[in-house]
Amino acid sequence: MIDLPFRLRALRRQRGLSLEQLAQQTGLTKSYRSKLERGVSEPSISTVLRLSEAYGTSVAQLLGTGQDGLDESISVVRVDEREPLVRSGTEFGYRHQALAGKRKVKNMEPFIVHPPRELPVEQTVFPHAGEEFMLVLKGAVEVIVGERQFTLKTGDSLYFDAELPHSLRTVGRIDAEVLVVASK
Repeated sequence: MIDLPFRLRALRRQRGLSLEQLAQQTGLTKSYRSKLERGVSEPSISTVLRLSEAYGTSVAQLLGTGQDGLDESISVVRVDEREPLVRSGTEFGYRHQALAGKRKVKNMEPFIVHPPRELPVEQTVFPHAGEEFMLVLKGAVEVIVGERQFTLKTGDSLYFDAELPHSLRTVGRIDAEVLVVASK
């Protein structure tokens, strides 16, 4: 995978945007954007979604996980070809794997999430534009959407307005695995 801080800096410069202008477009602070571009912080998936929207690219293009020069109408990603959406997970403990990285133009971002067991002391929420669908593939999770809390087990699903603050964590003995599809 390419160097994410370099790609973020290059995309911003290609579009002639200052850190302040991009901060206004994304709702992310100028200092946080600077940390992302210097590789000091790892972005959450909601941050990646906001940045891809601000740059007018897919998550795969933003992170460089797609095949350069191809705009396939069909994308097959084998299980051993899944690439992480962020290099080492986020500072919150989530791990994400891209499922449609080869397709550059898309209206949905499907990925696998391996949620942490514990969230930081303060409630961590990840609102973003669009809608979101979750399907628990393995284990059990606690999902908070707005003021409501849900416990989902293997096979359970949830669909919601992604602009509502939301978070996800593993509960139970088995490490959870969740299919998430976010629309833009």
